[in-house]
Amino acid sequence: MRNKALITGGAGFIGSHLAERLLDEGWEVWALDDLSTGSLENIEHLRDRPEFHLVVDSVLHWSAVNELVYKCDVVYHLAAAVGVRLIVEQPVQTLVTNLRGTEIVLEHCQRFSKRVLVASTSEVYGDHREERPLVESDRRIYGPTTQKRWAYADSKAMDEFLALAHHVEHGLDCVIVRLFNTVGPRQSGRYGMVIPTFVQRALAGEPLEIHGTGEQTRCFCHVADTVEALVALMARGKPGEIYNVGSEERISIGDLARRVLEATGSSSELVYVPYEDVYGIGIEDMLHRIPSTAKVRDAIGWQPERTLDDILADVLAYERGRAEGAGVHP
Repeated sequence: MRNKALITGGAGFIGSHLAERLLDEGWEVWALDDLSTGSLENIEHLRDRPEFHLVVDSVLHWSAVNELVYKCDVVYHLAAAVGVRLIVEQPVQTLVTNLRGTEIVLEHCQRFSKRVLVASTSEVYGDHREERPLVESDRRIYGPTTQKRWAYADSKAMDEFLALAHHVEHGLDCVIVRLFNTVGPRQSGRYGMVIPTFVQRALAGEPLEIHGTGEQTRCFCHVADTVEALVALMARGKPGEIYNVGSEERISIGDLARRVLEATGSSSELVYVPYEDVYGIGIEDMLHRIPSTAKVRDAIGWQPERTLDDILADVLAYERGRAEGAGVHP
């Protein structure tokens, strides 16, 4: 008898890769997605597989979540409002989806005694200025409530609080994963994701817009490595614990833009744009965000296998395939 997994946000970027991985391991997979940020394109190559089931509905719908959690053995809760642009343009949707959606999923996982992995984000650390790896027990440093970015960070922090509260009070079997800039094929640049945006613009010969000074640094983790960590943490992560998942290979956004130009052979120019000109008032950027991966490495022996060059090569191949109508699904 096949094991059954529910992936909320299963037609999203990470969710679609996770679904593919689980199917290849012999799981039966239900993907719940309202297609607001996910897409049918992401899972088109999976829809003919008899063990894959797409349910186009929302985590906000109590009855849909009730039925799916009941029939599955484990739940990967990935559904969330994501991306800086979406946070700015639809702050109410961001808060309602992230707070109420997680509340509903956790309630049903508790009711039916199902193990759940809750995908959180490095945004919960807030605005750490020092250049050092962030550990799971670090304090969070936030700006004022008038800065819209913190609404997203706070909503995901509350997701963590709620999952931990269910664990302590009701014995919920949950694991929390803080993801640091997962990237790779199928990621959309529509909501401000920097690598697909840079690659798409470079291939089109359009200017690469660098927001702010370009001195802010990020660490990018290949989606295949992230999925490896999610599967292993679901299997062996300690209940009630939080784990960082990300790469420790750091690069400034300015250097990333130049790396993309080199990889694509593009002659696109680099244009520096102030944050307020892009998103208006209410968005602060974080200077540095580096994960400490010691805890997850000790727990499951995980560390990323792919470098930033590997990531750029895969994203470039995917975007070129899309432009040529190849319909590739790496």
